[in-house]
Amino acid sequence: MIESGQEIIESYSEAYPQHSAVLAKGISVTSANSVNFYGPDGGLLHEEALNGGKRIELDQETISYVLNGGVYRGSERGPKSLLVGLPFEIEGQRFAVFMEPSIGPFMTLILRFFQFELLFSLLFGSALILLAAQYIVKPLKKLTNATRRMSKGDFSFELRSKRKDEIGQLTRSFGSMAKELGTLEKIRQRFVSNVSHEIQSPLTSIKGFTKALKQKKMDEDSRLRLLTIIEDETERLSRLGEDLLQLSALEYEHLRLNLGALRLDEQLRKCVISLEPQWAPKNLRIELELEEIEVHADEDRVYRLWINLLSNAIKFTGPDGEIFVTAKRKGDKAIVLVRDTGSGIPENDLSSIFQPFYKADPSRTSASGGNGIGLSIVKRIVDLHHGEIQVTSSPGEGTEFKVTLPLDQPSNKM
Repeated sequence: MIESGQEIIESYSEAYPQHSAVLAKGISVTSANSVNFYGPDGGLLHEEALNGGKRIELDQETISYVLNGGVYRGSERGPKSLLVGLPFEIEGQRFAVFMEPSIGPFMTLILRFFQFELLFSLLFGSALILLAAQYIVKPLKKLTNATRRMSKGDFSFELRSKRKDEIGQLTRSFGSMAKELGTLEKIRQRFVSNVSHEIQSPLTSIKGFTKALKQKKMDEDSRLRLLTIIEDETERLSRLGEDLLQLSALEYEHLRLNLGALRLDEQLRKCVISLEPQWAPKNLRIELELEEIEVHADEDRVYRLWINLLSNAIKFTGPDGEIFVTAKRKGDKAIVLVRDTGSGIPENDLSSIFQPFYKADPSRTSASGGNGIGLSIVKRIVDLHHGEIQVTSSPGEGTEFKVTLPLDQPSNKM
């Protein structure tokens, strides 16, 4: 607009004074802007050329500002106003020209249409934003409520979502996590309960028999019998503490295995020999069929694995029974079978025997000195060596444990 104003000033200066009125009228007809000229006295020039409808309403202060050499730029007169005022001189006299876009009825209608469209878009967009916010915030509120319940130890809620976006995935993942934590909490509570029971039982026996020993009239044979029971219960507590420490160590996340070359067949023979005090009094027959197999494993951990399996077989095999130990190589794996002719395990209990403190026959396990941790330790050692363990059994027909270990370990860290 300023550039156009400067061109108008040049034309007006050339046409002044004879043809200035004609020029002003031509500009009024052809220009898209309303153009007003003011003389040195601040009065409007060529008013007759404005056709009545294009006069710019100005205050005297603005006119004087431009006549004194100022350039006026401003839109403070309203949203439709974009006013420019330029000063110029002709023959030593000061003049001013003001320009403002001329908006006709059609353009006014278009502007109103766009104003209405913008207002409608604003209202409609706001409504959509509110709906979208509810769509997003509602599942987040559910997650927040679920988090509060989890912080209080309540895992009984269930979160479901049919959404396919990230919030839906987050909701389903959170629900799965809550379910897993709930399961772990139940396992923890059961574990604490079992540990308490296992500790309390021998302590109760020791306490009761200790009180009985205080009786002065007890004969020597009865006293020795009670002392033997107290000794057995003390050993049971000691074994429980040792097994718990062993299980805790095996469950340690950053446990490192001391891997090395190991003759598996020789280790199995050593285990059978070391357990002779357990199987000899029962007149058990131990049959070994062992190939020469060398594996890469943690010798101490694997030794504990065979001791637990063989001890378990000896405990539940009756007098004059048989235990078969077989070791053979198959491809890049070693397979060890420990089979007994004992009482067997019910089918319903096979999937649970590797859980801590689980006892398929609690009365028999307690009588034989077991605490239900031995097979849990076995399972953990096998897992640490990237192996597998399977069990097959039928009541009255014995039990067979099948342990598969890789000959080489991929890593010495779990």
